[in-house]
Amino acid sequence: MHRLRVNGEVRDVEADPGTPLLWILRDHLGLTGTKYGCGVGACGVCTSIVDGQAFRPCEHSVASMSEQDVLTIEGVEDHPVQQAWLDEDVTQCGYCQPGQIMATIALLAKHPDPTDDDIDEALRNNICRCGTYPRIRKAIRNAVARTRAGS
Repeated sequence: MHRLRVNGEVRDVEADPGTPLLWILRDHLGLTGTKYGCGVGACGVCTSIVDGQAFRPCEHSVASMSEQDVLTIEGVEDHPVQQAWLDEDVTQCGYCQPGQIMATIALLAKHPDPTDDDIDEALRNNICRCGTYPRIRKAIRNAVARTRAGS
């Protein structure tokens, strides 16, 4: 039995200790907003936030997650980044967007007014096969402005 804190809630999960956290989130907890892409941490589709940092659940076992706070896209409500994504019509196919949004939330928590280099570094391994990168960057700027304005 593994005890996890996911989206502010303590959850007990019965699984093999080596099971990737991604499968625990999706298959055991029904949090399917965390997508499967590559399974080796290369694409960023599964990006979530653990203890305030962008994190790839496909790379870490459930056993390694005790005493850590896991935040998935389902645990994010009314965040300026989400509204900025809508304002800028970022989503095309949408598959990578939960990971992009979570990586951006982690970025803005660390750098409230990121430079282009900060954005490039934070999102460099979050792949968007539709190529919405210019809209993503515009949405990040929008989220910064929204945060400053308090909305």
